[in-house]
Amino acid sequence: MSLRFGTNLTLASLGASLVVFSMALGASAAGWIAFGLSIGIVSLIAAVQPVRGRGVAQRILDGLVGILAAWMIVASLVFSGTTLTWLVFGGGAAFVALAYLGLALHEIRTEHVVHTLAPAEQQEREREYSRVK
Repeated sequence: MSLRFGTNLTLASLGASLVVFSMALGASAAGWIAFGLSIGIVSLIAAVQPVRGRGVAQRILDGLVGILAAWMIVASLVFSGTTLTWLVFGGGAAFVALAYLGLALHEIRTEHVVHTLAPAEQQEREREYSRVK
């Protein structure tokens, strides 16, 4: 499993948790959970930035996730009540959307590599077959 896939899958899980917690718990509890998870997300994004091979698109998504997580940290401390509930819900949904976009980009890149390698493998098999004849 690649690191890109793992971080996007983790982000999707954390975002989905925020969506559920925002509606299942009170605004105060959801706000504190959003605060903690957002700090974890910022830490995760900061930890994977030095890794080579993440690609430009994934780094842009990481930047957007970092900005959103920073906003969620501030929002969870500034707002309260219904406003906080809906901000946590929206932030969680945005984390899920960005994670799915990252997963889709990972899949497209992987599929492109597979299709690029497939003709080379086919040519190699044809060369082997012609040597056998």
